[in-house]
Amino acid sequence: MSQYLAHYPVQVRTQVAALLEAGTLGTVLARRYQAQHDIRSDKALFDYAMALKNRFLKRSEPLSKVCFDDKISLRQQALGLHTSISRVQGNKLKAKREIRIASMLKQVPEPLLRMVVVHELAHLKERDHNKAFYQLCCHMEGDYHQLEFDLRLLLTAIDAGQSPF
Repeated sequence: MSQYLAHYPVQVRTQVAALLEAGTLGTVLARRYQAQHDIRSDKALFDYAMALKNRFLKRSEPLSKVCFDDKISLRQQALGLHTSISRVQGNKLKAKREIRIASMLKQVPEPLLRMVVVHELAHLKERDHNKAFYQLCCHMEGDYHQLEFDLRLLLTAIDAGQSPF
């Protein structure tokens, strides 16, 4: 069974295993999410992330960069990364905040991309994956947990050669 679903109940993993065995997991996801998004460039991703940030996190620290990154892989157990680099400039300390999203997410439906962007934006306020972090994610994206599960299903389907997109 997939590493992406390891922490889910046995009943859920059994249902997913049955879909995989029948070769229909990709079909189920394709029915749920009809189309891919059209956010293909770093500029489009930056604009997309900033629109979400400005809507939900107006007072958070500014972002200097949001981009797709070919180097992020699932081997790192990540689809997105947030970084904060502090530098001394004169007598001031300047912080530079960046979000990097795995390039493989160029090929997924928009709600799944939005979930990852929301996740990384939430790290601007909450560093750890704690209760407050997930509450913020759910505030920005009401279906956050369902989208996270569906993204895990998609990754499972991709690993099994059943990618719907």
